[in-house]
Amino acid sequence: MNRLQLKQQLSDFFQEDIGSGDITSDRIFEQPFPKGTGEFIAKQDGVFAGEVILQEAYQLFDESIHLELFKQDGQQVKTGDVIAQVNGPHPLLLTSERVILNILQRLSGIATVTSKVVRNLADDQIKITDTRKTTPGLRMLEKYAVRCGGGVNHRFGLDDAVMLKDNHIAAVGSIKEAVNKVRGSIGHMTKVEVEIENKQQLQEAIAARADVIMFDNMSPKEIKELIDLVPNHIITEASGNITVDNIHSFRGSKVDMISLGFITHSAQALDISFNIMGGTK
Repeated sequence: MNRLQLKQQLSDFFQEDIGSGDITSDRIFEQPFPKGTGEFIAKQDGVFAGEVILQEAYQLFDESIHLELFKQDGQQVKTGDVIAQVNGPHPLLLTSERVILNILQRLSGIATVTSKVVRNLADDQIKITDTRKTTPGLRMLEKYAVRCGGGVNHRFGLDDAVMLKDNHIAAVGSIKEAVNKVRGSIGHMTKVEVEIENKQQLQEAIAARADVIMFDNMSPKEIKELIDLVPNHIITEASGNITVDNIHSFRGSKVDMISLGFITHSAQALDISFNIMGGTK
C-alpha cells in the first residue's frame, strides 16, 4: 500500500463530500467542540479490510483523534462485532463518517467474497488472483482488499507485464509472432503471458517460451487433460466462466493461479455502521 497515494486519495474523497463545509455539523456544534466516542460495528458476517484507511483518514482531520482497532485486516467479523472505536471532536467524527464507511464497506465486501472463494476452492496449491476489472480510481484499494481476503494480485496496470490476448494474437497473426515482437523490445524483468484456448495454442505458447500461460474459458476437464504438457518453469493460470459456486471443480487442476474479475467488480459491500456513543465537554 502506497501511503502517500492513499493520503492523497482520501483527501480527494473528503473534498468531494465536504465541499465548502459540513453545513449540518458546522451549525449545531460550537467551540470548544464536544468530544465523543464512535464505534464501527459489523452488521453482517464477513471479513474486515481497511485498518490502514482508518489509521490515515483520521490523521487527515485531527491528529488528536484516538483510534483503537479491535479487528485487523483479514480477520473474520460477526454481526454485532465492534471493529474499531474512535474518540475525538464530535463534528470531525460526523463529517468524516460517510466517506470512511463507504470505503470500509466496499473493501470488506471484496475481502469477504475473496475469502469465500479461497475456502470453496480448498486447494493450497492454487492461488486466487484478481484482474484489472476494478473501479476506476480505486484499484490500489480494491487490490489491497483482495490480499486481505487471502488472494494475491495480478498486474496493476498495462505497464506491469505483457499479456497477449486473443485479439492481440489475431491482429499479429500468430502466438509466435506476437511473442517475438514483444521479446525484442522489453526488459529482462518483464514477463510475457499468453492466453490460449486449445491444445494447438498451448503448444505454440510453450514453443514461443511464454512465461505464463492462461487457460481461457476452459473447463476443469480440459485443463486437466493439457496441464501436464506445460513445463514446470511456466506459470499457469485459469480464467473465464469461474464462479463462487463452481470453483470447487477446479480443485486439483494443477494450475498455479485462478484469476477472477467478479471478486472486485461485483462484490457486495459488507454492511458496517458507525454509532456515536455520547460525548463530554
